[in-house]
Amino acid sequence: VLQEMAKAECHFINGTEKVRYMQRYFYNRLQFLMFDSDVGHFVGFTPFGERNARRLNSDPVRLERRRAEVDRFCRHNYEGITP
Repeated sequence: VLQEMAKAECHFINGTEKVRYMQRYFYNRLQFLMFDSDVGHFVGFTPFGERNARRLNSDPVRLERRRAEVDRFCRHNYEGITP
């Protein structure tokens, strides 16, 4: 059985003052690619992930869309997930 999974995470420090968005990609429980808003681009952890990171980082529209996820996805949903 082969499994591919993507996971999006928001990390809030001091409310919405400091927000970090991460999107991680896994194949068979091995993380091969990650986007971190603090870094600002995709990072590959395997040869397959490095190849995809180069491809994704060469697309400025995709990078800008991922960087905007901090506001669109994390900050927008903050009030709905806090007690």
